Amino acid sequence: MSDNDGKKTLGLRGGPRSGNVKQSFSHGRTKNVVVETKRKRVVVPKPGVAQTAAGSAATSAMSAAGSKRPAGISDAEMERRLKALQAAKAREGEEAAQREAEEKARAEERDRMRAEKEAKEREQREAEEKARQKAEEEERRAREAAEAAKQAAADPAEPAVSRPTAGGPKPSQQAAPRKVEREREERGRRKGDDTERRSGKLTLNQALGGEGGRQKSMAAMKRKQERARQKAMGGKQPREKVVRDVQLPEAITVAELANRMAERVGDVVKALMQNGIMATQNQTIDADTAELIIEEFGHRVTRVSDADVEDVIKEVEDAPEDLKPRPPVITIMGHVDHGKTSLLDAIRETNVTSGEAGGITQHIGAYQVTTKDGAVLSFLDTPGHAAFTSMRSRGAQVTDIVVLVVAADDAVMPQTVEAINHAKAAKVPMIVAINKIDKPSANPTKVRTDLLQHEVVVEQMSGDVQDVEVSAHTGQGLPELLEAIALQAEILELKANPDRAAQGAVIEAQLDVGRGPVATVLIQNGTLRQGDIFVVGEQYGKVRALINDKGERVKEAGPSVPVEVLGLNGTPEAGDVLNVTETEAQAREIAEYRANVAKEKRAALGAATTLEQLMKKAKDDENVSELPVLVKADVQGSAEAIVQALEKVGNDEVRVRVLHSGVGAITETDIGLAEASGCPVIGFNVRANASARNTANQKGVEIRYYSVIYDLVDDVKAAASGLLSAEIKETFIGYAEIKDVFKVSNVGKVAGCLVTEGVARRSAGVRLLRDNVVIHEGTLKTLKRFKDEVSEVQSGQECGMAFDNYDDIRQGDVIEIFERQEIERKLD
Repeated sequence: MSDNDGKKTLGLRGGPRSGNVKQSFSHGRTKNVVVETKRKRVVVPKPGVAQTAAGSAATSAMSAAGSKRPAGISDAEMERRLKALQAAKAREGEEAAQREAEEKARAEERDRMRAEKEAKEREQREAEEKARQKAEEEERRAREAAEAAKQAAADPAEPAVSRPTAGGPKPSQQAAPRKVEREREERGRRKGDDTERRSGKLTLNQALGGEGGRQKSMAAMKRKQERARQKAMGGKQPREKVVRDVQLPEAITVAELANRMAERVGDVVKALMQNGIMATQNQTIDADTAELIIEEFGHRVTRVSDADVEDVIKEVEDAPEDLKPRPPVITIMGHVDHGKTSLLDAIRETNVTSGEAGGITQHIGAYQVTTKDGAVLSFLDTPGHAAFTSMRSRGAQVTDIVVLVVAADDAVMPQTVEAINHAKAAKVPMIVAINKIDKPSANPTKVRTDLLQHEVVVEQMSGDVQDVEVSAHTGQGLPELLEAIALQAEILELKANPDRAAQGAVIEAQLDVGRGPVATVLIQNGTLRQGDIFVVGEQYGKVRALINDKGERVKEAGPSVPVEVLGLNGTPEAGDVLNVTETEAQAREIAEYRANVAKEKRAALGAATTLEQLMKKAKDDENVSELPVLVKADVQGSAEAIVQALEKVGNDEVRVRVLHSGVGAITETDIGLAEASGCPVIGFNVRANASARNTANQKGVEIRYYSVIYDLVDDVKAAASGLLSAEIKETFIGYAEIKDVFKVSNVGKVAGCLVTEGVARRSAGVRLLRDNVVIHEGTLKTLKRFKDEVSEVQSGQECGMAFDNYDDIRQGDVIEIFERQEIERKLD
């Protein structure tokens, strides 16, 4: 203790010290807390060399500190402080030694890893050097052998002696530059090692140890081997530029252009930017710009148009030795109800007629018949109804022989004349089959005479057209008809090449619920096989199945064979040509091109060329009432025939407008279109599915089903007739002459008249004539006989008349009395 004005010096004592602390809280509350202070524990280091040194240091420190000890600190406290200081210094020494050891170990590990890497690189360089030396040695030997052979060829007497080339460097001269170069490469790699080590980048393949990650492709491995070989041969050889012929359409995307040139897209985009064109890889550029880029890259340009995609369908002229006989294609044509299908049934010994609605043919049928003599004939049965003109035209175009069926009891009719014209237009031979010869009213002579009016001269009339009298009911004359067909086919010498890509014509097309789009195709050339890729009109596909006329699946179909083809992506148009292509890409490209052309053509037809035409059309349409309809049919030919028949219905006041026509069942989409347009849906041999029926019931859309085209056309004609304004017919019933004019209060002017002719009725219409000129037409407000209101006044009697809303009447005027009658009009 020293003199500190009676105050205690703050310091640590030898033992624990206890005390009370008074705590104050709000509202005057206090609390006494007992506080105990304990001495901090000091860790004494282990005895050893460091402790001995620390002891000597402590002794000197204690002796030195004795004179500089702070006031109020005892010897024991001072000793404790010195021991704690010694312990801290000892810990610092140990930590420094440990850090030094760890740094030394890390440096050794780095040196070891660097040595291993350098050894590995040295081995790799030595291997590459050996490979290069080996290659050089082989090249030198080959050169020496070539020189020796040349020398031997020049001087045969002197034996060829292998000796080193005079200009070649000696091994001792080569060693020094190689050593310097190797040391330079080693220094560069060592310098690069630190950079790689510091980068800290780790790829997924490195993390997986090169196993299980993304493996290099075969092309990458080949490129690596090529680089190693070129490196071993002493540097990279410049790759020779491949000049390509690039087909260039009218417009092309940048990516497609780069693909056709086999160049990188980035390089093409860069070349475009250098020419001032900013374009991405998905943008389209014109042909002139693309040609500039192609020439800049050193390739050759071949300009092509969009229509060139059809060039893959080649019209190949068949060699005469490849042609083989084929069955004839015979088309049965004639007027409706003249027995065409019945005749074909008799030939085929089947009953197709019973399956046709109304007993008339409404589809084009294709059949094959084998006669008793073993001859194969392909028959096409066409409808005779007036609506199926285009079907008959198609049948005549794909046929070899036309059999014209004329009923002996009915003679030549309008569709008979049309069939004759189709056959003449197609330039095919004709055989006349005079049917129903078994009927009592049959008159074959009249048929032959009527045919003369249309320039068809049969053999019995000293002509060159064969005629056969047949009966489909009794079978009379059928052998003679088949014999006439065989004779005509023999004259034609029909041949085709079955060993080429198939080509055929679509006779009929339909959308089957279970099988999808189905096309009936008559093969005209080549052989169609299962698995062939084909394009037909705007559709394409792959042959999934071929079905013959008997419903059997076949593997292939040759010339003149009709088959159903399954596997189309859509329903083609009847009359389209089927062509087999090599790849699906070609077929798709051709189909897309044809679809675009057809779309552009339809758009061009629908657009008005001038404003005057547009205004004229709008003005004409103001006075025309339209009956919109939506048509769905079972086959393409029927839909086409219905549309053509409905477009003919109407006159200058009313017309039928087909909003949409298609093939297949009536769907919910059709009902939605019909509801938006306010038109009925007509189904021909098709029905609506369940969802379409429910939607139609909810939205009030009328669906009408038909199976005979007569009934369909008649009903639509009757509906269109309802849009016609009724015809007003006027009937004159009397005349009256005004004798005097009176003014009556609350009525106005009243004419005192004498009925001179007929009768005057209050309900009739009246005209006021002055000097035989009509000056007013209207109705009567009142008709009186004396003071009584009457309904009519007979001739010779006087009466009073007042006009409704008209007072300009004079003495001597004549009143004409007439009645109007509305007469309902019908379309022809």
